[in-house]
Amino acid sequence: MNKMRTESDLLGELQIPETAYYGVQTQRAINNFKISNNYLSHYPEFVKALGVVKLGAAQANHELGILSKELFDAISFASNELIAGKYTEQFPIDMIQGGAGTSTNMNANEVIANIALEHLGKQKGEYQFCSPNDHVNLSQSTNDAYPSALKLALFNMNKPLIDALTSLYEAFDKKGKQFGNVIKMGRTQLQDAVPMTLGQEFEGFSNTLHKEVDNLNRIAAELLVINMGATAIGTGLNAVPGYAQLCTTKIAEIMNEDVSLADNLVEATSDTSSFVDYSSALKRLCVKLSKICNDLRLLTSGPRTGLFEINLPPKQPGSSIMPGKVNPVIPEVVNQVCFKVIGNDLSITMAAEAGQLQLNVMEPIIGFSIMESIQYLTNAMNTLRVECIDGITANVEHLKNEVQNSIGIVTALNPYIGYKASTKIAKEALETGGSVYQLVLDHGLLSKERLDEILDPKNMLGPHI
Repeated sequence: MNKMRTESDLLGELQIPETAYYGVQTQRAINNFKISNNYLSHYPEFVKALGVVKLGAAQANHELGILSKELFDAISFASNELIAGKYTEQFPIDMIQGGAGTSTNMNANEVIANIALEHLGKQKGEYQFCSPNDHVNLSQSTNDAYPSALKLALFNMNKPLIDALTSLYEAFDKKGKQFGNVIKMGRTQLQDAVPMTLGQEFEGFSNTLHKEVDNLNRIAAELLVINMGATAIGTGLNAVPGYAQLCTTKIAEIMNEDVSLADNLVEATSDTSSFVDYSSALKRLCVKLSKICNDLRLLTSGPRTGLFEINLPPKQPGSSIMPGKVNPVIPEVVNQVCFKVIGNDLSITMAAEAGQLQLNVMEPIIGFSIMESIQYLTNAMNTLRVECIDGITANVEHLKNEVQNSIGIVTALNPYIGYKASTKIAKEALETGGSVYQLVLDHGLLSKERLDEILDPKNMLGPHI
């Protein structure tokens, strides 16, 4: 049998696994919140950020003379262990929890305290020598430590998201250059419009995603404004003078980022607008990304009765009953991720609105939803690039024939043969099913050489007469 130790809190005693670095309040959260099966340990950046916050607080407390050198050294050692990515498995609590994040904060306090105790040569649970509350949580409350750590974690999680997004728009741009001379018909309202190149289409995909890099980074910077020193409601009760700014400065040094203190800690403690802004930026990216995936599925539709303009890399058999069917499964899965992120944004919006008076107790669902969105989106964009975009090919001859047979080509010819002649050609093509390209030649309106010159892909790249 596993050995146990006994710990107690205001509700009484609980048995804790002897090997566990967490304590009684973490154990209560394990018992209370069996909700999502998504645990704090699944989000190592959050655990690292908790270590950053606790280290910054310890440095400030020691410099201000309210934390002894011995305890400071031990807490610093333990916090740095978390920052280094160790002990992540000691955070087994559900991401969805009541208590405004108190369980998460205490999980960090207890783990750091017990690592520190071992560093001091003591036993786990001997909190008289290093207390989760009196020493690790000194000058703090859940209400400043939790949202500050959450913001720092999200800021760091934004970096791999940006890497995935950058690689994706670059992949689209590469395809755009590859398809630069592939002429095709553009469409509006799913109807033939005017000629363009497949390269222009893919460069459009690239450009619209590229814009989201700056947008996400700009909004992520807002997450570096924290409320450490606010303690319970923003008044700074139980923190010594000078602690708030000093703690923030220490965190900025640890992070090597421009972390700053909110100018009104009462407002900052109850406000969750930076989370709303960042989630909204993720939603905006998803709206674009899902639209692109819709376009890819349309462009590859067929192969005999659809548009069949491009070929996506075949990934798996598409049916248990229809032999030979291959589906666009990668764009489909990215669509679904986008739907999930957009749904998470609604959860975040509702949770932000549900704040009351001096605190928003719904921050756990806000944090979980954004982290889930970032994680899903990062994976989805990498999957789309590697498993789909990099392997796309064009059906060049089919696209060329579509242009030559399209009624929409008349618009491109209008400056050369006039509106009246263009209208006559379009009407005849509609009535007879004939090719605009061939009808222009049959009526002697343009020579084949001139017609081919007008429809040369290089003349489709912009204004040209």
